[in-house]
Amino acid sequence: MGRGENIMIIDIHGHYTTEPEPLQQFRQAQLRGESPSVATLSAKVSEDAVRQSVEENQLRVLRERGGDLMLFSPRASGMGHHESDPDIADRWAIASNEMVHRVSELFPAHFAPVAQLPQTPEGNLKGVLAELRRTVEELGFVGANLNPDPSGTWAGKPLTDPSWFPIYEAAEDLDVPLMVHVSTACNPNFHTLGAHYLNADTSVFMQLLPSDLFTRFPGLRLIIPHGGGAVPYHWGRYRGLAMRNGWQDPSELLRNVFFDTAVYHQPGYNLLLDVLPSSNVLFASEMLGAVRGADPETSVEWDDTLTYLKGSDRLPADWDAITHKNALRVYPRLAARIEGNRG
Repeated sequence: MGRGENIMIIDIHGHYTTEPEPLQQFRQAQLRGESPSVATLSAKVSEDAVRQSVEENQLRVLRERGGDLMLFSPRASGMGHHESDPDIADRWAIASNEMVHRVSELFPAHFAPVAQLPQTPEGNLKGVLAELRRTVEELGFVGANLNPDPSGTWAGKPLTDPSWFPIYEAAEDLDVPLMVHVSTACNPNFHTLGAHYLNADTSVFMQLLPSDLFTRFPGLRLIIPHGGGAVPYHWGRYRGLAMRNGWQDPSELLRNVFFDTAVYHQPGYNLLLDVLPSSNVLFASEMLGAVRGADPETSVEWDDTLTYLKGSDRLPADWDAITHKNALRVYPRLAARIEGNRG
């Protein structure tokens, strides 16, 4: 990989934001009330089209910045879980996951697939469990994204409610982590990328704090993206609330909860690494996602988070843990996939 056989830089948070146009046409047809075929979609998108969609985009940027491998899932804002028809959700998730799978098959050394689940505001539990098992057991996916707010308006139940438990049981059984990642906001008060995503990260941590979820599911692993939203900045508030209310200390959650480094300025990046132990931080960029272009003050691209990691004072001691060792531990199927590719 350019830094020695066993040293990698693994970016755990990437989305297929440059998908071929027929995938979006498929979605638009669904929303018009039509029933497009996943098989027909696959036939419309050539191998060259899939290859081109990432070669000049995510793959190029990954290589230019010195990365090796990206965990790759469908476009988060496009998951559209607020649509209530389970059949539409099932077929949309299958179509989206098939496209991600094709990328990972064309570039197995650089992309590992992570699933979109066909959630709806009512849950669609049967479809969610079927797609989770299909993608992991049949297609070699290494994890999945779980939307804590399928309604897009926070009308549902918290992640600690028993209605979510069958998903956690399946994740434990399959030994895959779940990244807690919302889709589009349906309330105009909350900008999808600037508020809804970060609100969700913060809200989910607060849902977990007073719960016994990980006593029930000790093998469940959750990744909170975008640096945990407000969590690192307000760690003292969570400790104080826990003491005041007789809850577990927030550090107790760190056996099961992990945070990625999709934070787009050096002071914020430094804070994340200062507050959280290195064993709970996984390198990520969410490149070609919410924020594009460069900071005019530094000329560093906003999502070039490897530059911020290099600029922190946590190196070299925590470099290996943050860039790859934690990812291989939290995503055991990723570790097996890498070993299989080497073999």
